[in-house]
Amino acid sequence: MIQPPPLPRQQNLQKSYKHELPLEKHQQNAVYEACVGCCGDCCGFLGMFPCLCCFPNPYRTIQQGNVGLVTRFGRYYKCVDPGLVSVNPYTEQIRAVEIKVNITPIPSQVIMTKDNVSIVIDSVIYWEIVEPFIATFLVSNVNKALMERTQTTLRHVVGSRSLQESIENRESVAHDILGLIAAPAKSWGVKVESILIKDIKFTPDLQESLAAAAKQQRIGESKIITARAEVESAKLMREASDILNTQAAMQIRYLETLANISSHPGTKVIFLPPGSDK
Repeated sequence: MIQPPPLPRQQNLQKSYKHELPLEKHQQNAVYEACVGCCGDCCGFLGMFPCLCCFPNPYRTIQQGNVGLVTRFGRYYKCVDPGLVSVNPYTEQIRAVEIKVNITPIPSQVIMTKDNVSIVIDSVIYWEIVEPFIATFLVSNVNKALMERTQTTLRHVVGSRSLQESIENRESVAHDILGLIAAPAKSWGVKVESILIKDIKFTPDLQESLAAAAKQQRIGESKIITARAEVESAKLMREASDILNTQAAMQIRYLETLANISSHPGTKVIFLPPGSDK
């Protein structure tokens, strides 16, 4: 009997980022913050009832694969896991941050190798946010920062290798890039899982040069084969000439010639014994 796979446990669904920081109250705005917070709590309580649709609903939904960063009066103070979250509609805002593994293609770029050959490289990077607060509030655009850093590192790594090394050792190139960008990415709250070199393309000029070189190589190889065949043919002809130059071979050819002549009707045949001219 086939058993269904076990259902995933709650702790295995997603890593928990839930935490809360103590808020420091500012003495200058303490009264205002307290009043607005109280009004938000009251209106949020009334907004829980569907019949009172004129009041703001205090509940927000965070989808699976995301976490919620909650700020109060613009100051971050807690992170919540997926599910239904209650916030003060007047004093708090919540921002959903995706923590799933992102697959981002790196734009194609022309890179000059160590042996001065221009190639076009397509690659892809796998990364995920592991520190939502840092990636959201301390970096203006973590995706763009990661792409720019990866492109620069890719040019540096490939530029230090020859064309042959770059083609044969793609995994080594990707590993070197990963080692160079791991530390900066960590400081941005990002973990880089892996980098893959998808394709290495040649520029049109390089393709023409390689095609011309391959054509010349094929022509040279065909000339060598032809020359070798002519040498072998000359050797065989020389051996055949030496064999046919013997007395026994001449008599055999003489008899074959007589047989061919006598096969034609109405032809006069005069037989001369071999060696009669001596």
